Amino acid sequence: MTSSSTPGLARFNTLADREAAAALHEVCASAAWGRAILSGRPYTTAEALFHASDTATAALDAQDLAEAMAGHPPIGRPKPGDPTSSREQRGMAGATEELKTEMLELNLAYQERFGHVFLICATGATGEQMRDALKTRSGNSPEEERGHVRTELGKINRIRLTRLVTEDA
Repeated sequence: MTSSSTPGLARFNTLADREAAAALHEVCASAAWGRAILSGRPYTTAEALFHASDTATAALDAQDLAEAMAGHPPIGRPKPGDPTSSREQRGMAGATEELKTEMLELNLAYQERFGHVFLICATGATGEQMRDALKTRSGNSPEEERGHVRTELGKINRIRLTRLVTEDA
């Protein structure tokens, strides 16, 4: 996955702008992030693409970050029919009803406190780990939490970009 000859990366680099923009929107709902990634094509390596993603994520202003977060469903409630959110939130799939109820309550309290969805890179995390992170991060200041959100968004974007440039056509 480190050369431009990687079929997925080569395919991404040669997509029409409109198709590439649509694919990038599936990775991150921020239009500013998508434009930044699109403008950097062609990428010679997946690492160059990931670096561009990290740079674009770090540059998002508050409105762009809110737009990015709006593309993510609350933990424990993946978008119906969306295989990406279901796959990423797999750790909640077997959660007890008690844990699901607790997550709903914690998510609502978090959203009331911070004004946005709780964002965490859920890939590989158990429901209990996500709950514990939500409890811990709910005590953060808004400034601290924005930093956590940006970090988690960067992780999610990298995972999704990896799938984009490594999946078969």
